[in-house]
Amino acid sequence: MGFFDFMTEDIAIDLGTANTLIIHNDKVVIDSPSIVARDRITGKIIAVGKEASMMQGKTHENIKTIRPLKDGVIADFDASEKMINMFIKSIPALKKRLFTPALRMVICIPSGITEVEMRAVKESAERVNGKEVYLIHEPMAAAIGIGVDIMQPKGNMIVDIGGGTTEIAVIALGGIVCDKSVKIAGDVFTNDIIYYMRTQHNLFVGETTAEKIKIQIGAAIEELENAPEDMSVQGRDLLTGKPKQVDVSYREIAKALDKSIQRVEDAVMETLSQTPPELAADIYNTGIYLAGGGSMLRGLDKRISLKTDLPVYIAEDPLRAVVRGTGMALKNINKYKGILIK
Repeated sequence: MGFFDFMTEDIAIDLGTANTLIIHNDKVVIDSPSIVARDRITGKIIAVGKEASMMQGKTHENIKTIRPLKDGVIADFDASEKMINMFIKSIPALKKRLFTPALRMVICIPSGITEVEMRAVKESAERVNGKEVYLIHEPMAAAIGIGVDIMQPKGNMIVDIGGGTTEIAVIALGGIVCDKSVKIAGDVFTNDIIYYMRTQHNLFVGETTAEKIKIQIGAAIEELENAPEDMSVQGRDLLTGKPKQVDVSYREIAKALDKSIQRVEDAVMETLSQTPPELAADIYNTGIYLAGGGSMLRGLDKRISLKTDLPVYIAEDPLRAVVRGTGMALKNINKYKGILIK
């Protein structure tokens, strides 16, 4: 171990549309919404992460909240770079250092990403002092994080439902055999809820409220065994313009999300239909693994299971499966050299 190694720190980043997670020394040290608040006049970043997310939908004209990632890829280059930079600087162990150490990073990217988008991620990482930057495909990271041995000659199917994209992949021998990336995920579910509240209840709700509804009473099927209580939702009445409150049940949300979930199901079916027969035989035995925040939608596992006639398992701590896998790939970098993109 040379002097340079002492100066180098390893970090694993899951740069997500909705949340960014960072692992350092085997611990999740950052778990924050991917949001930046910027002062319009000075162009300075005032807040990132949780602080910025509390400002969402509540800003005046001098402050703007930005979500720098869209559909899993960098949409606002400048904002995303500043965000990553501020997150890295706020890692407790690195804060104590006099100067930012050189970083060895593994960052996960969606499987449907283009070369240009990939370069954007790499360049951002290099600018925040990344000396060695590796990329890993999200479904791959999710599989490692779930605990699947991806190097085996055995097929495994992963469905990772994030904020911007749903990644579906069949993995064997340390590679992705067939995959599909659809832009239907958490954000679309949130928008479905906004639309439903507007059309069915004449109630105008913001993104933050819609997200709360999704988490509290969101469901994928209308018959749940342990159903959540109805939720009181406040917003603005579209007819009178007054603030008002309505009660909403999980069944309504299941109706609101039905079409989008159907599209996720179709994508799963399509991926299954492209799977080579030997791997299909494996998947029949192992089932489907769900990861990502979207997999926590009540009854989604059951619904996909009914559609595919396969057992469906939700990863433990699905929100962190991807970053955990990214961290494991970083730790055993030699074992996983083949699947990392330099």
